[in-house]
Amino acid sequence: MAILPSTTAEGGTVDVVEGCRLPVLRKNQENEDEWPLAEILSVKEIPGRKLYYVHYIDFNKRLDEWVTPDRLDMKKLQFPKKEAKTPTKNGLPGSRPSSPESEVRKSLDLNLQTATAPSRGKTLPTPKRKAESVSLATQVSPATPVPSLPGLAEASQASVYPAVRDTNTFNLKSNARDDHEQLTSLTTNGTARRPMPNQPGRKRKQPPNCGGTDEIIKVFQYNNSPRCANVYLQPGEDSQDSSDGIPSTPRMTGSLVSDRSHDDIVTRMKNIDCIELGRHRLKPWYFSPYPQELTTLPILYLCEFCLKYLKSLKCLQRHLTKCNLRHPPGNEIYRKGTISFFEIDGRKNKTYSQNLCLLAKCFLDHKTLYYDTDPFLFYVMTEYDSKGFHIVGYFSKEKESTEDYNVACILTLPPYQRRGYGKLLIEFSYELSKVEGKTGTPEKPLSDLGLLSYRSYWSQTILEILMDLKPDNGERPQITINDISEITSVKKEDVISTLQYLNLINYYKGQYILTLSEDIVEGHERAMQKRHLRIDSKCLHFTPKDWSKRGKW
Repeated sequence: MAILPSTTAEGGTVDVVEGCRLPVLRKNQENEDEWPLAEILSVKEIPGRKLYYVHYIDFNKRLDEWVTPDRLDMKKLQFPKKEAKTPTKNGLPGSRPSSPESEVRKSLDLNLQTATAPSRGKTLPTPKRKAESVSLATQVSPATPVPSLPGLAEASQASVYPAVRDTNTFNLKSNARDDHEQLTSLTTNGTARRPMPNQPGRKRKQPPNCGGTDEIIKVFQYNNSPRCANVYLQPGEDSQDSSDGIPSTPRMTGSLVSDRSHDDIVTRMKNIDCIELGRHRLKPWYFSPYPQELTTLPILYLCEFCLKYLKSLKCLQRHLTKCNLRHPPGNEIYRKGTISFFEIDGRKNKTYSQNLCLLAKCFLDHKTLYYDTDPFLFYVMTEYDSKGFHIVGYFSKEKESTEDYNVACILTLPPYQRRGYGKLLIEFSYELSKVEGKTGTPEKPLSDLGLLSYRSYWSQTILEILMDLKPDNGERPQITINDISEITSVKKEDVISTLQYLNLINYYKGQYILTLSEDIVEGHERAMQKRHLRIDSKCLHFTPKDWSKRGKW
């Protein structure tokens, strides 16, 4: 590790090493000065000065940057702790102790197994991975017990709840047994918690026992948001994501989830300064494994049609005279106006798929890059003009997914973000699931921007269905969770978590109800007015394949 001297404001000299922490000056979103704590990942010397590559603690990695010494607060310099020598076990060298991360995982897995076993009535095997944090759920008070949904044999046809308003009131049925598997008490960090016992002297009314098959959940609109009993998702036994969003082990299928346990200083640092793609210049956010000789260039040039990377503008111009592509390779399966989607087989168009993954890795931190793209399909969204079809974004999916994933990676390129293209990509992925006759969910963990986009899409899609329900013969219309899932192709767990995120689920007089406040209705209407880009299913020409037959690969 290189040790470099640095001069403090008092004139003293200290040695700055990689791993030191200290406050660093940066501008916040309001363009005001702030001094967040940062870690020095690398130090380099250029003629006349020194530069430090810093990672701001508790900030997204895309904000990492090279800074000059004048932005460092040397008075609060924290040196890295010395690493202890590897202890031996039973006097034998080479036996390493378990890492703190693995010990935490073991503890969380044990807590999950212990907490969920009594509710199932049997001992559960330790899952391969723990579920991702239930970030879609709202906070719950640990002292408030949450009633469980009644089982299939315990569900009842609820009595008619007195109308609060004369308009926009309707019922929502829920397949109680199915939903019961998904609704339980869960802390927001993903670890299961047993329901708190009732306080002495208090009796909580339990749902009545009856032989019905559905529990009717009333849906009303209130002038003000009503009080609500929150319920939380139980982590699935076969879920393969850890509670902190970090996979405990890499999946052996075609997953692109990153195994973060092998991160090092090299992959934590951005290695490309700038990318020129067509008429846009992009500043990468994260590391991408482009060839080492290209990382020292001030600008990396890409052909916007075949995505081949070149080292100079002259090489790009020469390449364009020979490149015949004016659109992504593969089949155009959707076109409406200037928007088109191309389906690309990762086996038939391997070079393009690998180049696409290299570009996408510059803006995706939670995914890794496998050069074996055979198990994947890539759906590239383009915008057409007189020069050709220009890439806007893409998503990939496994040809065969045992976890019902309909998206592996999804990305809208930065020049096209905040213009509705992200939701269009998500809507298109679910449109494909509808044609396939399946429900789907994105592969976890999602990036911060991806999670926001999916939250917004799920909320708008579900609220759109609830708002469009009409009374039936004077009765309030009824719909089940499964009906919503089948209509939208959104997986049932995502439907339930979205209702929780919107804080719509309430428990009243022995039954679950959904309440739509005026604020939610008005906010939904405003959001839908701004959403101009939508997928037209009539413009989709797509025939799903049975990828279980290897001959189709």
